Amino acid sequence: MTVQPKITRGHSACPHDCPSTCALDVEVIDGKTIGRIHGSRDNSYTAGVICAKVARYAERIHHPDRLLHPLKRTGPKGSGRFERISWDEALDTVAERFRAVEAEHGPEAVWPYYYAGTMGLVMRDGINRLRHVKKYSGQFSTICTTSAWTGYIAGTGLLAGADPREMAKSDCVVIWGTNAVHTQVNVMTHALRARKERGAKIVAIDIYMNATMKQADMALLVKPGTDGALACAVMHVLFRDSHADRAYLAQYTDCPEELEAHLKTRTPEWAAAVTGLAVEEIEAFARLLGERPRAYFRLGYGFARQRNGSVNMHAALSVPAVLGAWQYEGGGAFHSNSGVYGWRKTMIEGLDALDRSVRQLDQSQIGRVLTGDAEALRGGGPVKALLIQNTNPVSVAPEQELVKRGFAREDLFVCVHEQFMTETALMADIVLPATMFLEHDDLYQAGGQQHILLGPKLVEPPGECRSNHEVIAALAERLGAEHPGFAMSPRELIDWTLENSKRGKLAELEENRWIDIQPPFRRAHFLDGFNWPDGKFRFKPDWTKVPAPRSGLFGPHETMPALPDHWTAIETADERHPFRLATSPARNFLNSSFTETPTSAQKEGGRPELFIHPQDAAASGIEDGMLVAIGNSRGTVRLHARLYDGVRRGVLIAESIWPNASFVDGRGINTLTGADQVAPYGGAAFHDNRVWLRRAEQIRA
Repeated sequence: MTVQPKITRGHSACPHDCPSTCALDVEVIDGKTIGRIHGSRDNSYTAGVICAKVARYAERIHHPDRLLHPLKRTGPKGSGRFERISWDEALDTVAERFRAVEAEHGPEAVWPYYYAGTMGLVMRDGINRLRHVKKYSGQFSTICTTSAWTGYIAGTGLLAGADPREMAKSDCVVIWGTNAVHTQVNVMTHALRARKERGAKIVAIDIYMNATMKQADMALLVKPGTDGALACAVMHVLFRDSHADRAYLAQYTDCPEELEAHLKTRTPEWAAAVTGLAVEEIEAFARLLGERPRAYFRLGYGFARQRNGSVNMHAALSVPAVLGAWQYEGGGAFHSNSGVYGWRKTMIEGLDALDRSVRQLDQSQIGRVLTGDAEALRGGGPVKALLIQNTNPVSVAPEQELVKRGFAREDLFVCVHEQFMTETALMADIVLPATMFLEHDDLYQAGGQQHILLGPKLVEPPGECRSNHEVIAALAERLGAEHPGFAMSPRELIDWTLENSKRGKLAELEENRWIDIQPPFRRAHFLDGFNWPDGKFRFKPDWTKVPAPRSGLFGPHETMPALPDHWTAIETADERHPFRLATSPARNFLNSSFTETPTSAQKEGGRPELFIHPQDAAASGIEDGMLVAIGNSRGTVRLHARLYDGVRRGVLIAESIWPNASFVDGRGINTLTGADQVAPYGGAAFHDNRVWLRRAEQIRA
């Protein structure tokens, strides 16, 4: 008689770097392994829907290639030659090397480096507690949000917006600069509900005909970096055709008359020449908005990953203000709710030990930092030791050739705490095996919605895997770093953070599974004023004083336009580099996560490909499936051509991020991306690259 396994249902939250932060129901088999993962139907935002890659998470958590034991490098860096060691030997070695570096070069020569491989507050941010107590170099996180957040906050004064569930109550949902089908599927859940129940129209604006564009009623295919021009032309038409809500503008905005005068020359004809759209498309979009002022603008990160990204985000955000859309349920705009949580993270991050005189190194410029660039080092000495959690910079950081060169330094000690032998782990001296989200307790906040969620431990970790918190606490003990947070368990840290942030207690969150903190309608729609002293939306922001995360002023901030406009600060194509390249998100990967799971790689076609317009391909003698080369001053990458008429001529798309080893030369797509800091507060312009394109045999490998 066959004994059926006992399946129970646990509850968790998705830990990955996606705005949806889905509430999850997890099949736990015999208390040891997991089966299928489902989106929680009880959660009003997740609404029972999650992406396929997380639904099949059993393939990842039970993967045979997971790291299970501490390892010490025995061969050259990158050789993959390691030997198994004990946890005590591994931690003692790390602590010994850190102490030696600190003694010779000072504490700033040690750089704890992390990002969003997990979005749990305890496991992601606890590394900062060790940083602050030990006075190690700080990290200014610029690789994802900086330019987008700055552009949004420039208008509203706060990183918040209309309840994203209100998309279902809209008459027109504008999905701008985000391929939601790939990156935040719940946006489509609520937008499609609006179409079904209200006859709403869905407008998608992007730089190639991706899965979201194909589901839209109106798909506007713009050239990269030209979104500000489209926004200006739409506002021009709204003023011209009496669809601007002048009463709203007078009450809630700073300079509507000046904006209207400025937009007189920003006609659809002007914008068509900039964006590549037809005049008729721009007019039709503006007319649709004028007829449906209950319009919800879901603004993503994609169009802000340009050197003019903050300006473009602010310009797009200005459209619903001109329309007066904020007045309506189902209207207004949204980018992230990260500004509404009000966390006290003193115990998690050790903020009471923060010394603001310690230098802040730019996360995106890790290649420049590790190769001794004086400006990137902020005038200080070299980085001699790295502790890396939750990120894979050898694959995901820009200027990859510099990054590789930096990691290859023999005088650089690197400890990587990871789940798989990533390309960064391959360059480490010590590799430590890490837990996954169902194997530890953590606390999550959503960015793309409004819930605080609990992610409790549901299964035991395999082998000798330890959580980020365990590793940080163990190193702190060996390094003599003292802080109450090191002695607390993850559950105690969660409880302290909830209570001191006035969000109740862990026991209450555990019972309820999540807390809905969506602000009331009037506050979320800024109907009592925007978050500026005068309560006015800023069409004319002071770009040097936007209350967004910052570590200084960077890029050509002096030339940023005063009012919404097309700002030509992008890396424009030229005679030598006639193509623009964007590294847009793949559906089955999430940055470099999930690239290790067979189903995800198979569904992505098994190899990196470059989307090329057939006419561009023909002009270069390129056929479908052919090995091609693209390059610029940062390097050369070879990958296979995929002819696709859903891109504009002169635009190339490489859906990413494939491991470097998946490319024929071992050089990944971020070989071509730049790490120059964009205006005004920094950030990485991953979708803003000019390149040349040739048949692979026409260049040297």
